[in-house]
Amino acid sequence: MPLLEIQHLTKKFGGLTAVDDFSMTIEKGDITGLIGPNGAGKTTVFNMISGLFKPTSGKIIFNGRDISGLSPNNIVHLGLMRTFQVTTVFSDLSVLENIRLGSHALAKISFWADLFTTPYQRKKEKELFTKAAGLADFLGLGDKKNELAKNLSHGHQRALEMAIALAGDPELLLLDEPVAGMSAEETQEVMRIIRAMHKRGLTILLVEHDMKMVMDICTSLYVLNFGKKLAEGNPQQICINPQVIAAYLGAGYKPKC
Repeated sequence: MPLLEIQHLTKKFGGLTAVDDFSMTIEKGDITGLIGPNGAGKTTVFNMISGLFKPTSGKIIFNGRDISGLSPNNIVHLGLMRTFQVTTVFSDLSVLENIRLGSHALAKISFWADLFTTPYQRKKEKELFTKAAGLADFLGLGDKKNELAKNLSHGHQRALEMAIALAGDPELLLLDEPVAGMSAEETQEVMRIIRAMHKRGLTILLVEHDMKMVMDICTSLYVLNFGKKLAEGNPQQICINPQVIAAYLGAGYKPKC
């Protein structure tokens, strides 16, 4: 059974069809890329998968369950997390505090335990602190655990956002343009992090415009154009596809695959 299956997904905003009869399948352990020109509908697909938008029609099946139209909160509890194009961290909190917030949604600490600081709550808080510190080390933020998020570089803020998502123990992580605006060095570091997360068993779906990064890291690709699926296949197939070259990569594109 696929981890994620999208069946004939459509999203309309008034008279505009942003996504039109789009289908895709993601198997456990894949790193799948969703690519295409600006305005192709990629982020709209992400927003429907993560519950921010309700599909006009079609189904989203995650781990065998139809999650079409579920709230983001319910979807997170099922094991599906995402990041956004614009980095979303709590600027005035430390790195560790940010990561611990990512764990709290699933910590199952009751109102009364939180109010009266019970032994159970103290135990859970210690576990969350240890987990947050481990994730900070894993994401290359070990020496910045006590720094405020607003003082981090763009690359480190992206790493922190991924750490917050990982704190919720997802099975599938959606990354929306994870290397946008980054230097070559920062891009390489994010690629290292993605490979490390994948090695730990995480399945990843990403939207990205950096084609070198996409071709290097993804196991499969889907191409959207004007809301419709233009092509699908492995990176080698996509980079020589004449329709993809014409619509997205450009007539002067020289395949390096």
